[in-house]
Amino acid sequence: MGPIVSGARPVLWLSLLHGFFFLVADSGTESPEGTTTDMSSRQFRAEFLHEWQGSPDAPYFDPGTPKNITGLVGHPVRLLCRVKNLKNRTVSWVRHRDIHLLTVGRYTYTSDQRFEAQHKPRSEEWALRIRSPQRRDSGQYECQISTTPPIGHAVFLNIVEPETIISSGPELFIQAGSTINLTCTVRHTPEPPTSITWTHGDQVINFDSARGGISLVTEKGLKSTSRLLVQRARGQDAGMYTCGPNNAPSSSTRVHVLSGEHPAAMQQGSARSTLDKTASILCCLSMLYVLSKPTFNALEFET
Repeated sequence: MGPIVSGARPVLWLSLLHGFFFLVADSGTESPEGTTTDMSSRQFRAEFLHEWQGSPDAPYFDPGTPKNITGLVGHPVRLLCRVKNLKNRTVSWVRHRDIHLLTVGRYTYTSDQRFEAQHKPRSEEWALRIRSPQRRDSGQYECQISTTPPIGHAVFLNIVEPETIISSGPELFIQAGSTINLTCTVRHTPEPPTSITWTHGDQVINFDSARGGISLVTEKGLKSTSRLLVQRARGQDAGMYTCGPNNAPSSSTRVHVLSGEHPAAMQQGSARSTLDKTASILCCLSMLYVLSKPTFNALEFET
């Protein structure tokens, strides 16, 4: 019986101590405002018992904190979190994809050296910096405050690469004598391209050539566009056209110049030709199958 009593004694003391704290917390509310007992009880309830979500002293995120960030492959990106009334709590950054803890306070908790915690003393900003981000780094991240339970602010990161798009798609069908109109759009570049070059086949398009009727309109900005116009199209103008900005991948389209035949009729004829070829192949395979089977006479002779 002795060991049981001695083992239960610490539990009894802890229960009495826990009840004493509750009594202190309750008695503090009846004390005159501003007394030491009142201040200590409120601090105890706020920091140890539970968090008062509706309290003006509770931490919260600045509503102006951005929730969507777009970055470029290979260029540093910064995810920002502004926290009010943080006091003695800590701020952490977590990656949702694998629930990986990246930073706690000013310390980085990942072996990936591209991630870095950034914070200036007495500042409300807690940032996660990613050096040389890649497409795989896209996804949701969360800035968390160590309340009970923790509260978080989600930030979605989208890492993009420079791209070039020709609006006509991979092919363009036009009638002879009409105008070839090609629009090239360059997006997601660190800065606007200094030059956008158009080529026809292997030749750079010369706007001062003897052919004439060639013009180019270029607008540069966050999204740059280049519009190529070739008037009075003829057979020699058919072929591959390529738009090549100096700081983004190039994009190409094939132009077909038709003399009399409608593009839809041409595409239908191409589809019909494909069907004819398929039917011919199936017919040949059927004949081979029939020829490979033994004849009736051969079977009767063998039996």
